[in-house]
Amino acid sequence: MEKTGEDTVLLPKEIFQMPKTLGDILLPDVVLVRQGSYLESILPGNSDALIANAMYFGNEAWAREYLASCHRDGYFRSRWLAATGEWTDKVVIDLGCGPGNVFATLGGSPKLLVGVDVAAASLELAAVVGYIPVLADVAHTPFRPQVADIVAINATLHHCDDMQAVLREGARLVKPGGLLVTDHDPQLAAWNYKGLARLLWNARLWVYRVLGRGFHRSGSQQSWRLRSEVRHRPGDGVTKEFFESTLAPLGFEVRVHPHNHWIGARALDGEAGPVQWKYRMGNRLSGRDPDAPSSALSLMCVARRTGVKNPEAR
Repeated sequence: MEKTGEDTVLLPKEIFQMPKTLGDILLPDVVLVRQGSYLESILPGNSDALIANAMYFGNEAWAREYLASCHRDGYFRSRWLAATGEWTDKVVIDLGCGPGNVFATLGGSPKLLVGVDVAAASLELAAVVGYIPVLADVAHTPFRPQVADIVAINATLHHCDDMQAVLREGARLVKPGGLLVTDHDPQLAAWNYKGLARLLWNARLWVYRVLGRGFHRSGSQQSWRLRSEVRHRPGDGVTKEFFESTLAPLGFEVRVHPHNHWIGARALDGEAGPVQWKYRMGNRLSGRDPDAPSSALSLMCVARRTGVKNPEAR
């Protein structure tokens, strides 16, 4: 079943041996074209953010660095397993999967594991980790509604032009009783630096480059990474109200957990975790309590589909 032609859906042979095939969750008339080890969907449009993410995470060396160093610690694993449980025997769609860090850290044996991203080099790495990689816009995926037990959106929303559109798309894919989990997007209140803290924030990139800090070793790498993070800057980010107002009308029970990055499962019990000195200083200089929940670096949203969509919700 591997024909060629403009109207053919091309799928790797091994997919047909899985209990739940990729073809089963595709929208009608979707065409996916194989490009190396990933499948490519038609992008409905383009934007500066899409281009920047495709360029940054599409650089193989930078993607490998990201895979090796980001979201790979015990805190991350503990927090995510507490939120989602084991992924074994689940249908999982990871929006903005990058090189596959979430599954590389969590492990398990999902029934179907699909990763969506716009960066080809990252998708090639995700395929090695175990994903079925699909190049597509995370705000416009080629999948049927309500097909996933778990939709993961990790460190993705702040890379997108329209965070709400991506969150709503993730919600569209969740089965009744299933979970939508987002994490590692900057909390607006924590990153909205003021005064001297704002000046230090603006100067940080020069310091990183001088020190040879990861992700900022060259001007090109620094430039593309910053251009990809379109929602990670003072005055922007996610809020508890953003998650609740978007997901609750769609029939989700929403729980939002502020946390710093050195905290595991206890984040779901209301603990924010320790604050690194530079973030503590940034909040102090901005006139805020660095130990307050509103000063925690990230928000983890754990939302379960429990009800019927509000007919007035768009």
